[in-house]
Amino acid sequence: MKLRFALLLPVVVFMSACSTYTTPRYSSHADTHVTLKAIGPMAVTIGPVEEPADFSASCRAAGLLSGPDGMTHAAYIRKALEDEIKFAGGSLGASPQRMISGRLNRLEFSSTKGVTGGAWDIDLTLISSNGNSLNAIEHYEFESGFAAITACKQTAEAFFPAVQNLIFKAVSSPGFRPLLQ
Repeated sequence: MKLRFALLLPVVVFMSACSTYTTPRYSSHADTHVTLKAIGPMAVTIGPVEEPADFSASCRAAGLLSGPDGMTHAAYIRKALEDEIKFAGGSLGASPQRMISGRLNRLEFSSTKGVTGGAWDIDLTLISSNGNSLNAIEHYEFESGFAAITACKQTAEAFFPAVQNLIFKAVSSPGFRPLLQ
């Protein structure tokens, strides 16, 4: 009996282990690039983005959602904004004119919307060192799937386009230029 238990225990532990579903690395969005290029030269530093107060990365008891390279979701958004500004030719040097930091007011996802649908809801406030701020909100819907493994994978992958849309909304807002002045 003890031998059976000893042989069965590793199998049970392996089968019950949770998975981690990782968002792909961020890549620039063409519309965001064009919008930022039109603004012209920028000397800015991207500061930290605060985590939301009550975000749970647990997906359907199947595992956790995470960013690439162990990044938190807030760090992913911060890096996405920084990458977009770099890609558009903005200066992120040692002596910037402004620092823009952020606060995630809301970060939620559903992998069970209408059984096989899903959605990300992201509410971000960007705050400039000059005192100006702007709010950007993204509601991004996607197909998640019925099975937990598929749904959680699709949910993690959908965070990438949701963030692309969020960043585009922020930089194309009339309130973005005042953050840089």
